[in-house]
Amino acid sequence: MEVIVMKTKSSFSVLIFFVILAIGLALAYFGYGIQSGGAMWVGAISFLVALFVSSAIKIADQWEKAVVLRLGRFHSLRGPGLFFIIPIVDTVAYWIDIRVITTSFTAEKTLTKDTVPVDVDAVLFWKVLDAKKAALEIAEYRNAINWASQTALRDVIGKTMLSEMLEGRDKMSVQLQKIIDERTEPWGINVISVEVKDVLIPSSLQDAMSMQAQAERERQARVILGDSERQVAEKFGEAAKTYANNPVALHLRAMNMLYEGLKTNSTIVIVPSSALETMQLGGLTGMTALAMGLTPGGEKKV
Repeated sequence: MEVIVMKTKSSFSVLIFFVILAIGLALAYFGYGIQSGGAMWVGAISFLVALFVSSAIKIADQWEKAVVLRLGRFHSLRGPGLFFIIPIVDTVAYWIDIRVITTSFTAEKTLTKDTVPVDVDAVLFWKVLDAKKAALEIAEYRNAINWASQTALRDVIGKTMLSEMLEGRDKMSVQLQKIIDERTEPWGINVISVEVKDVLIPSSLQDAMSMQAQAERERQARVILGDSERQVAEKFGEAAKTYANNPVALHLRAMNMLYEGLKTNSTIVIVPSSALETMQLGGLTGMTALAMGLTPGGEKKV
């Protein structure tokens, strides 16, 4: 994008031109007649006056500053609104937009610090603070900002690891803003912010990173499973100690396990003979009690 150095005439100046010309022609017609030599002179003078006055009238929009040069030297900043210049002597060299402007810039196939080629897209938000410097210190400041942004982006990419770039875009944006602002400050331009939109890496590297992430998730799952097994083993150890010191508790637990197995309508239940002896199920009384849902002591099984 280039700096606007010309601006079409405003409708107001065109209106003034025709009004003055119409007044002059009316005076010539009513004063000298339509075919007299005096009328022609009045008409010509009216045309020159209308052209001079309309050329002297300038209007700058609310978001513009006009850089006025007088005989080639800087004279003043005008606008916004209506202002006048001296035609031929004064010229409006630049119309500077003082609004916040956005500029997109990219860095393609740029190597990171760990030699990975990446494509980075970013957006620059900037504003002209000093219209005089923007017009006089550099030619085509818009193009200059774009090139300065791309150069700064490549410099930052070359000094940043890929992992840092993917995880810390905010940090990268702050670095870019600082670098670009230092470069554009002598031009009267202030960098408001820089936003890194996207970081693209090669597809082969994306696949490798995806496999790495999957392997990391599997490793974490195995670690969690192992930790769970350890906790279960610790609980079993604590339960074993409790049963070793309390045979009655072990007896009740065994009875409950066998009862739960019989409730599922299983036709065959395999029970170690040692367990039968411990639970006193070898006799007919014990089996009858078990079938009735009672413990060998005659109590109702819950």
